[in-house]
Amino acid sequence: MKFESAEISLVGTREENQDRVSVMVGQNSCLMVVMDGMGGHADGAIAAQEALKSIVESFNGTAQPIFDPIGFLHRAVGKAHRRLVDLGKDLQVDARPRATCAIVLFQEGVAYWAHVGDSRIYHLRGGEIIERTRDHSHVELLLREGVISEKEVLSHPMRNFVECCLGGDDSLPEMSVTRRKAVKAGDLLLVCSDGFWSGLSEADIASLSGVAIDQLEKALEDRALAAVEANLPHADNTTVAAVSCQDS
Repeated sequence: MKFESAEISLVGTREENQDRVSVMVGQNSCLMVVMDGMGGHADGAIAAQEALKSIVESFNGTAQPIFDPIGFLHRAVGKAHRRLVDLGKDLQVDARPRATCAIVLFQEGVAYWAHVGDSRIYHLRGGEIIERTRDHSHVELLLREGVISEKEVLSHPMRNFVECCLGGDDSLPEMSVTRRKAVKAGDLLLVCSDGFWSGLSEADIASLSGVAIDQLEKALEDRALAAVEANLPHADNTTVAAVSCQDS
């Protein structure tokens, strides 16, 4: 299986872009990463940059295909967290760099996911969202319990409050790491920051599944611009990467 990728990152109406994104396609594996520096804390951009750098170093320093993908994701996220904790150890609690993240590792026809916070991963197939990650947030808990609907998540007053992140406290944050997920030719996987998904309906996101490979980057840009427009006047940084899986 081969991979075709595209990515876009927009500043929105913020003063700086504190999101970071990377897609690394190796001979035997592919890694997608989105980091969202938390704007309510100092050095959000530095947090996202350093956490991404740590994940990239872990990937490049591991023989591929990776023997223990789930263990790799646990260790890589843990190392990124430790790097941010070390950066902020001499700072006041509110000034410590923090970030949320979403990571997808592909190899040998399967994918493994990891995420912390409200950066998301979507798995698209046949014009539908067949699965997405569940945010580490109070709003997600309300959704799971049926108190609010998927549509109400986008306008809930606590939608921007996450329950865990990389950095800040010394203890390892809650992270969600999946078991192996079968990937079929034609599938599309997305990693994105909350600035992207919060401005789009599920139908908007699902429609990316049918986009031709040579139009994928343009389609991501169009959706990202639509998300920024929907989130005005306080549009967050808006970042998404997509990998389309094709028969080799």
